[in-house]
Amino acid sequence: MILIGFDPGLGTTGWGVIAADGNRLSHVANGQIKTEPSMELSRRLYLLHGALSEIIRSYRPEGAAVEEVLGNSNAQSTLKLGQARGVVLLAAALAEVSVGEYHPSIVKKAVVGTGGAEKRQVQAMVKVLLPGAKLAGPDAADALAVAITHAHHLASARAMRRIIP
Repeated sequence: MILIGFDPGLGTTGWGVIAADGNRLSHVANGQIKTEPSMELSRRLYLLHGALSEIIRSYRPEGAAVEEVLGNSNAQSTLKLGQARGVVLLAAALAEVSVGEYHPSIVKKAVVGTGGAEKRQVQAMVKVLLPGAKLAGPDAADALAVAITHAHHLASARAMRRIIP
């Protein structure tokens, strides 16, 4: 099963594609989509959507996952992040790919083992879980972590369905 994870951001959106075969995970691709801060907001969102659509078309994932937005003290930044996240959800929906949504602490717990893990710990564990993966940057590593979390949750759901039909 091919899964794609997203770490949304207006400046940089990370994406990561993995293959899940039972409990085995392997790296397929990862990258970062960047937009210029000097551009008009609507143009940045448009470019983000186009790039996301192309990535989804290229890899044809069977499932997608996105990190939930955490509010912070800067309302303007939170709003822009939410808009980028909305574009991610839209691109997946238009491609008819269902999307799992995960709180950052759930992603950290699934990948590192603790919900309070630091970014560098997440990156280190992504490299362990996906040997040979060359990370395009921290946002791409976070996106791969989201995809890994989704793979674990899907595997758990399948196992539960076998136990409790």
